[in-house]
Amino acid sequence: MAKTIRLTMAQAVAHFLKAQMTVVDGKKVPIFAGVWGIFGHGNVAGMGEALYQVRNELPTLRAHNEQGMAHAAVAFAKAAFRQRFMACTTSIGPGALNMITAAGVAHVNRLPVLFLPGDVFANRIPDPVLQQIENFGDGTVSVNDAFRCVSRYFDRITRPEQIISALKRAMQVLTDPVDCGPVTLSLCQDVQAEAYDYPASLFEEKVWTTRRPRPDTDELAAAIETLRKAQKPLIIAGGGVLYSQATAELQAFAETHGVPVAVTQAGKSAIADDHPLCMGSVGVTGTSAANAFAEEADVILAVGTRLQDFTTGSWALFKNGGVTMVGLNTAPFDAAKHDSQPLVADAREGLKLLSQALDGWSAPAAITQTAKTRKDAWMVAANHATAPTNADLPSDAQVIGAVQRSIGGENSVLVCAAGGLPGELHKLWQAKKPGGYHMEYGFSCMGYEIAGALGVKLARPEADVVVMVGDGSYMMMNSELSTSIMLGQKLTIIVLDNRGYGCINRLQMATGSANFNNLLKDAMIEVMPDIDFRAHAESMGAVAVKVSSIADLETAIEQSKGNDRTSVIVIDTDPLITTEEGGHWWDVAVPEVSPRSEVNKARAAYVKARAARTVG
Repeated sequence: MAKTIRLTMAQAVAHFLKAQMTVVDGKKVPIFAGVWGIFGHGNVAGMGEALYQVRNELPTLRAHNEQGMAHAAVAFAKAAFRQRFMACTTSIGPGALNMITAAGVAHVNRLPVLFLPGDVFANRIPDPVLQQIENFGDGTVSVNDAFRCVSRYFDRITRPEQIISALKRAMQVLTDPVDCGPVTLSLCQDVQAEAYDYPASLFEEKVWTTRRPRPDTDELAAAIETLRKAQKPLIIAGGGVLYSQATAELQAFAETHGVPVAVTQAGKSAIADDHPLCMGSVGVTGTSAANAFAEEADVILAVGTRLQDFTTGSWALFKNGGVTMVGLNTAPFDAAKHDSQPLVADAREGLKLLSQALDGWSAPAAITQTAKTRKDAWMVAANHATAPTNADLPSDAQVIGAVQRSIGGENSVLVCAAGGLPGELHKLWQAKKPGGYHMEYGFSCMGYEIAGALGVKLARPEADVVVMVGDGSYMMMNSELSTSIMLGQKLTIIVLDNRGYGCINRLQMATGSANFNNLLKDAMIEVMPDIDFRAHAESMGAVAVKVSSIADLETAIEQSKGNDRTSVIVIDTDPLITTEEGGHWWDVAVPEVSPRSEVNKARAAYVKARAARTVG
């Protein structure tokens, strides 16, 4: 008879997690770097007790907000290029629901994280328990059903033996390059405490490695034929290049075949911004250089990108009527988007095989000179936008320039998420190394920045992790600033205070609407808020300072390098100035009728622009 070990279901989860391993840079390490936990009545006696038993092998980290800790876990996986990840456990009710937003972030960005929310009693005897919702028409529903639409795999554990297959399935999803994304195992709180004789084999060490699917022969042949005919090729590199660790192969392909490269938000840093063939960002927040190539391209090799609307200019960017897209992606869903020729494969393997098969082929030589000319012109515009200034209220771009000059070196990781900053950073930040640019723009989740930076720092403790965050996002979630200090994880946080939601205010104006409810001065208020972000950050233990100029900002950043803990630097900025160069139209529907002439004018421009896009 096979050997068994009698454990509670929660103990089985903890012992299983600590036995899962992977290999990073030739060294075997635990694939779960730890578990974030905020305990309540629905998990403290089950998962809490179980995690205590394995605390030396599987660290449990305490946060201040469930959404914040889940963001940290998501960011950890992104910074680790999906090689390692974390788990998160909460009680039922609001604790579980607080993680839903972060689950959405993980789902959109194809990032692995394991959610372990507590659930109601499987036996239903004490129903309704504290924090339990009651669905009048369905006795099986709990708040955790909300995880279903933002999980790659969801399971509710109502018997202790069910966890055996659920854990195995969870690991398959978390480590699969195609299915990769969040997994939710909803743990009924009474079942967490129930014991079962588990097979000892469940807790044996297992090493997980990255699966690298190679392309189908026919798909590869079709891609080769298409590329060989290309006269104006362009590579669009997405986050899949980084997750595949295919940056060297991307650069080699571009150099060998003379093809310029444009990068998505997730793909930025897949090739260094100062590489001669890197044209920078593409799409709505693209550089003039990258977008010029995209507009005239006859063949686009889309590598590891899901081709979202910011990348494609809502499918109006590609103006060559004969353009053919080759979708090199591990996911067939993404590889075939917009009638692309699919090349379903791992990015690293696909690029190597493509390059070998294209031996002797290069893009026309004139493209290299065109790339240099266009890039030089863009850098003149970018340097002008980011140059030092004496303005009382500098632009976001001018702040970006100061941060780049002060701490934007090889060892830095720039973290940001939502608002106007992502567009400016996508255009202007000069990423030096793979992973040096960490942007959450798939879900564009306000509040991700500080918590995400904590996750990045845990994944890359040697890096200078720099956060740029607007006052709006800072106000939405800043609790993990304190957690960074508590855990001894130093961050450098730049808070740009434009007194409201400056980005969406500009979009509101661009669509003809009146300034309304975005900047604080345009909202329904009795007293204009005067928030002291410096004092707030200092109250949570940070070294904090407010500066009044770009020169003072650079000095403060330099001084912060000597601080022993998280530093917060606050600067007031102009909410209306944005970099005009580069960019592209984006489909934001404008009202068809309105009493405002400004809206009607914007509608006419919208209809004209929409007619230029391709559908299907």
